[in-house]
Amino acid sequence: MSGWVKVAGLGPGDEAMVTEQVRAALAEATDVVGYIPYVARIAGRPGLTLHPSDNRVELDRANHALDMAAAGRRVVIVSSGDPGVFAMAAALFEALEARPDPDAVDIEILPGITAMLAAAARLGAPLGHDFCAINLSDNLKPWELIEKRLRLAAEGGFAMAFYNPRAASRPGRFERVLEILRQALPGHVLIAFARAVTTGEERLLTVPLSQATADMADMRTMVIVGNADTRRVGRWIYSPRRAG
Repeated sequence: MSGWVKVAGLGPGDEAMVTEQVRAALAEATDVVGYIPYVARIAGRPGLTLHPSDNRVELDRANHALDMAAAGRRVVIVSSGDPGVFAMAAALFEALEARPDPDAVDIEILPGITAMLAAAARLGAPLGHDFCAINLSDNLKPWELIEKRLRLAAEGGFAMAFYNPRAASRPGRFERVLEILRQALPGHVLIAFARAVTTGEERLLTVPLSQATADMADMRTMVIVGNADTRRVGRWIYSPRRAG
């Protein structure tokens, strides 16, 4: 039996947003590896072994998948959203880099719908012009770098999508994010809070930056900041494709 590893994005939460390509890979898999709540989304069946693990063991998870594939297993590593956006695809390649023969295992990355894009679609088209995505967690990078990137992105006029905006382990950090944004952007710039998008707990809120407060976000919230041209049209917000 020829083994392989496929890294799959399960989308933002709604099972209808899991692609057919990902469903086909899961149907062929002998093993599924991933963070506990993502593996919990996979239905068990005969011949399939589930390997849930903690959130901070990405390299261990990637190496386990590579070892199983080398032994002939068909392994799917699951991530939420898209596996290439702050997720397991990069961890897999980091583990692969330490191996003597990176081409020894058949690897495929299967794209998914990111929380950023699902949230933007619910809101309208806030990412309709130039934008960037920033992970506000400082688990894998220094906070000083996050502040620098925030400031430069705001000064550059980008719309911005923030992952992991607020956690109990980082009290006060999102307040600092709002402070940096207010230093660089006009108060009328729109900021949207899209919580648990595509699930039964979905909640959308858009306010001017001047009215935003830190308690509008938690770790299940995607925060999208418009640029100076982002505007409302009815219940929607969008960033025009043209910039002056």
